[in-house]
Amino acid sequence: MQINGATALVTGANRGLGRRFAQALLDRGAAKVYAGARDPESVDLPGVVPVRLDITDPAQVAAAAALATDVDLLINNAGSSAGAGFLGGDLADIRYDMETHYFGTLSVTRAFAPALAANGGGALVNVLSVLSWTSSPLFPAYSAAKAAQLSLTNGLRLALADQKTLVTALHVGYMDTDLTTHIDAPKSDPLVIANLLLDGVEAGQPEVVADETSRRVRGALSGPLSLLFPDVT
Repeated sequence: MQINGATALVTGANRGLGRRFAQALLDRGAAKVYAGARDPESVDLPGVVPVRLDITDPAQVAAAAALATDVDLLINNAGSSAGAGFLGGDLADIRYDMETHYFGTLSVTRAFAPALAANGGGALVNVLSVLSWTSSPLFPAYSAAKAAQLSLTNGLRLALADQKTLVTALHVGYMDTDLTTHIDAPKSDPLVIANLLLDGVEAGQPEVVADETSRRVRGALSGPLSLLFPDVT
């Protein structure tokens, strides 16, 4: 599909990568960009349409879908990272990450799939992570939630094929946003990542592996497990 003239909705569009998605869409000529956020007053990007949207709230998801019936590009970007560990963390925090990344993404997709079909199929993007393929001791619950979201993405690709909706997965590591200011590691420019993703959508790609870290881990999947977990295998 072409971004120029498209109507898009981006979840979690008030900050970080989501805000850059909204900016890139406008820069590339999108006709309308709905910017979903828990607090729509926090959306400060000129030219977008703020929408109250907590993806874990079924009523807000339904209201957003009823409002934005003209959407032909849905970007599931909203996420969470409670930072819980598997053995000592609060189970509620672990559930929250799963509610956001898996059930929230599924809820939004189910709500907007009829609009995508009615508008010609369009495209669905799920923002995943390099941790969809591996796990980090710093973010174990997040890693598990992203792995579940990857499986969901693959299933949605099959479920939406008949209505000709492109389903694209974005894999990326650390990006230079306010959420990673405390992390000392190489970081990608989120606006560059946003544009790489939109390039992939326009090219009809089912997967965009956007940085070197993700490419390295993606390549290691076909090798021995020790490539991913050298300290424990």
